[in-house]
Amino acid sequence: MSVWAVVVAAGAGVRFGTLKQYEHLGDRRVLDWALERARAVADGVVLVVPPDRAGESEHGVDAIVAGGDTRVGSVRAGLAAVPHEAEVIVVHDAARPLASGTLFQEGIKAVRAGADGAVPGIPLVDTVKVVEDGHVAETLDRDRLVAVQTPQAFAARTLRLAHEGDREGTDDASLVEAIGGRVVVVAGEEANAKITTQHDLLVARTLIDVI
Repeated sequence: MSVWAVVVAAGAGVRFGTLKQYEHLGDRRVLDWALERARAVADGVVLVVPPDRAGESEHGVDAIVAGGDTRVGSVRAGLAAVPHEAEVIVVHDAARPLASGTLFQEGIKAVRAGADGAVPGIPLVDTVKVVEDGHVAETLDRDRLVAVQTPQAFAARTLRLAHEGDREGTDDASLVEAIGGRVVVVAGEEANAKITTQHDLLVARTLIDVI
């Protein structure tokens, strides 16, 4: 089954302060780590970037496209550049540079085994409460909750169907779930944290020397 990857690096970096995906991490940029992992498992890689960077070339990338106004819009732009013969599509956030090759492979394996989608999940250690108007409305059972990461792998036909009709969601798995797709959870990785703040980048720079 042919595999293509869509690496999403189109964020504006509002919370970070700059384009975090272009910050240096070790001997390369943050997005280069994500591209390297994707390239190792995929037959082709589409990179989604901020519109003003769409004309730049990137090593090891088959197509570069401009992102949309939202993350979902950016993924849709990437999907449009994936050949229709692709059977598995992996979507990965460039802001998660420390995802291992094994994490990519486990998601792909689950889709090849018949799942519509596969997402990495980390069990929650903190108590989670629902808050309404500043007051606790409910305490959730954390034993039934996971924090979801990327890379997320999908049957290509299902992912394309899920993205029809301008649906919005917090991740691609939520779109697949909305059309009745079966999404399974594979073990995530604690080191696979998303770089959102300057502190996150400092942590990643520390981890890069030990992973």
